[in-house]
Amino acid sequence: MDLIPAPSSAVRRPDGDFPLDATTTLTAPPGLADAERWLRGTLSAATGLPLGPGRPGAGIELVLDDALAAEAYRITVRPGHALLAAGGPAGALWAAQTLRQLLGPDAYRRSPLRREGWVLPGADIADAPRFGWRGALLDVARHFLPKSDVLRFVDLLAVHKLNVLHLHLTDDQGWRIEIKRYPRLTAQGAWRERSMVGYRSGQRRDDRPHGGYYTQDDLREIVAYAAARGITVVPEIDLPGHTQAAVAAYPELGNTDVVDTAALGVWTDWGVSHHVLNASEETLRFFEGVLEEVLEIFPSEFVHLGGDECPKEQWKDSAAAQARIRELGLANEDELQSHLIRHFDRWLAGRGRRLIGWDEILEGGLAPGAAVSSWRGFGGGVAAAKAGHDVVMCPEQHVYFDHRQADGPDEPIPVGFVRTVEDVYRFEPVPAQLDEAAARHVIGTQANLWSEFMDSARDIDYRAFPRLVAFAEVAWSELPAEPAERDFAGFERRLTGHLAVLDALGVEYRPADGPHPWQRRPGVAGRPIEGPPPVR
Repeated sequence: MDLIPAPSSAVRRPDGDFPLDATTTLTAPPGLADAERWLRGTLSAATGLPLGPGRPGAGIELVLDDALAAEAYRITVRPGHALLAAGGPAGALWAAQTLRQLLGPDAYRRSPLRREGWVLPGADIADAPRFGWRGALLDVARHFLPKSDVLRFVDLLAVHKLNVLHLHLTDDQGWRIEIKRYPRLTAQGAWRERSMVGYRSGQRRDDRPHGGYYTQDDLREIVAYAAARGITVVPEIDLPGHTQAAVAAYPELGNTDVVDTAALGVWTDWGVSHHVLNASEETLRFFEGVLEEVLEIFPSEFVHLGGDECPKEQWKDSAAAQARIRELGLANEDELQSHLIRHFDRWLAGRGRRLIGWDEILEGGLAPGAAVSSWRGFGGGVAAAKAGHDVVMCPEQHVYFDHRQADGPDEPIPVGFVRTVEDVYRFEPVPAQLDEAAARHVIGTQANLWSEFMDSARDIDYRAFPRLVAFAEVAWSELPAEPAERDFAGFERRLTGHLAVLDALGVEYRPADGPHPWQRRPGVAGRPIEGPPPVR
């Protein structure tokens, strides 16, 4: 049983095979209705079998087991009975995903290729995740991704037992969430005139207007769709930097005594714009209004507020910003940025939510409940964990999947680090220098897909897969802490079989022998840049 991600234990029972047919039933208690609904709909579509309701002790049966943790499960398959016991609704969904995997790649089709010969192999499986946060960031700000493609990406996360979708909704290059009290954020801020090709200053533009946004109902649909598959959607509203799109829509948010923000448009370059928010009370009230609507849409415990890469030039030149620094008794512009982050940290905490931000937010001190996404290597995460803050490890050197998968002239636009499937499989999220108490603050890990060079679901497939499969096993399974001790050859063998699942799902992953013809970029000058990417 070549399962991905690898379960805690799995024993094949050859005498326990369970053939499925038109009489096979599916039963679950009310508390596992989501898992029952998903499993019946998915397997019935793929097999053509009705999987009607049945009685306990027969057919496919989901049950709750209070002895198991919320995301843990056990599967026992014997002739005539497949028992899926779970500690909670999430565990039942992961058990259902594993059951689907036991049926083979054809179980991932949306319509049956055959109606006979479906057999669940006899097995005893016990499983539970290593981390509670197993995430993927999807940047829909740089390039908008239609809702249907976001829902498809949710399904791909669920297949691999990843349980957090971090949606990067706003940036210099576009604002993608409808805020009803501030309609210009999407009427103007969601659209830019053109986009860069490549990332170097002076490179050509494609001269195609680009944009789009999600209505609040679109986002509620995404949230509900994800929740029914065991996935939490964490929204990101970036501030005080990465905000040119917002300033273009509402010029009063900018540093108007330094620049004519009324003439500003949504940024058409990649990188980090120098146009940042001013620090006035009016701007704080504006974004409190934004976040009030965000909280109505997203029930997630965490709300990501960016907090990184905020150029200080305009604040240094702005008389208003300097007066604000003096008024608040701050030492400099760095402390002004920290003031803004701490304000919204308290604001979210007062509403029962928790702020999470990129590791720069550590620089001004955090409230006890705030958490850190460690992207600039492990240093920020180590410091945060030692200070008692929860951490999600997502270091650019290891899990930025917009970076290339190989070094070669026919690979897509060169950026960042070359990271192979094996590199990802050998990524260890918990640094060895953390003691046991601090290590417990590493609540999970996340792979990030920044979309400057991904303008379609096809591009996302190519960059994410099959590396996201390796990452899913790192996030879920109890692998050796020492990367060199991990059985990559064994994983690679299982991955080879798993590619048939990706094929059935229509995923256009990067083949092992090189780019798809449509992805090859012959004649692109330069080799991959070994070092920090041009943007976060």
